[in-house]
Amino acid sequence: MSGDEPTAGGATGSVDYGGSARRPAEGGRLGWLFDPRLLLVAGGSVAVVALAGLVQVSFGTYSMTVGQAWRAVLDPAVLLDPRWLLSFLVGEELMRAITGFQGALPELTRETLVVWNIRLPRVLVGAIVGMNLAVSGAIFQAVTRNELASPFILGVSSGAGLMILLTLVVFGGLSAFLPLIAAVGGSVAFLLVYAIAWKNGTSPVRLVLAGVIVGTVFNSLQTGLFFFADDISVVQSAIQWTTGSLTGTDWEQVRMALPWTLVALVLSLAGARQLNLLLLGEQTAKALGMSIERVRFALSGVAVLAAAASIAVAGIVSFVGLIVPHVVRTLVGSDYKRVIVGCLFVGPALLVGADVGARLGMGAITGADAQVPVGIVTGLVGGPYFLYLMRRQQNVGDL
Repeated sequence: MSGDEPTAGGATGSVDYGGSARRPAEGGRLGWLFDPRLLLVAGGSVAVVALAGLVQVSFGTYSMTVGQAWRAVLDPAVLLDPRWLLSFLVGEELMRAITGFQGALPELTRETLVVWNIRLPRVLVGAIVGMNLAVSGAIFQAVTRNELASPFILGVSSGAGLMILLTLVVFGGLSAFLPLIAAVGGSVAFLLVYAIAWKNGTSPVRLVLAGVIVGTVFNSLQTGLFFFADDISVVQSAIQWTTGSLTGTDWEQVRMALPWTLVALVLSLAGARQLNLLLLGEQTAKALGMSIERVRFALSGVAVLAAAASIAVAGIVSFVGLIVPHVVRTLVGSDYKRVIVGCLFVGPALLVGADVGARLGMGAITGADAQVPVGIVTGLVGGPYFLYLMRRQQNVGDL
């Protein structure tokens, strides 16, 4: 076997096609979903999100006990009334257009209003962002066959962040179109990376190196934009975008990111087989009839869409797209159907947990409800993790 092809049972990131790729045939096409490892990862991640989310919704200026917060989350007045659920998910105007309801909505208790209007959306945005970044990182790592690849490394985050900063600082009236603007910025950045890496085709190494170059240039342009901002509030908002923050998120951000997230996740699951073939090496994939560049470009577009959806609502959150796919592969194996599904659970668990840790940690230090960008916490967690990874493994980076 050539040096660029993964071996069964080799170092981490290698593809265990001797077993995991054949198991889906057992028990039908969806039999792989009942893999005990995958079920354990999903269950544990859901428990983390539920526990962290419960802490999150009970923590704030309006104090309430965990029991009160739990009762507010499960309030039948919301859960059993489709008008309230639609009002939160699509907005009151669209809810009235869909249902034809023109009267006043039933009253809710103060605790329920605080939880559902203010605090629960932050948990949902955190879950959506974690999901998107994890899936985006997993796709980029398969496309480049390098487990150090991520939206940040490949310049996508920098491109999307630059366009968002440009909108906030120069074109403030376009802020309603941030998801689209972020997607355009991320797409342009990746097109530049692809053009720089192209030389009778691309290679994983050239893609990563080109991504580092484009990301460095775009990060410098982001820094330069601060000098053109006269309003201190704009500067503070821009800093939040560049560090990644869930502060101030509400249902508008949920509505903004959710449609793009669903599209990206469906496409990523549909492309799992192609991702598995890419991991076998270009020669093997070509022998099996794959158009390498076309598939690599299309899957990268899905990863860009997922990253842009998260950046548009939470800014540039570091390390999630880098470490979550590696953790998932370690837990469930390298079959990308399992990896993608695992990322849908582990990504939210990491980000929602990190956001709660940021609030509780600063609250313990300052004695107040301090708002710390979640990107700082993910960076503090992700950095030591990769130092540990580099010390433990000799061939880190190969996938």
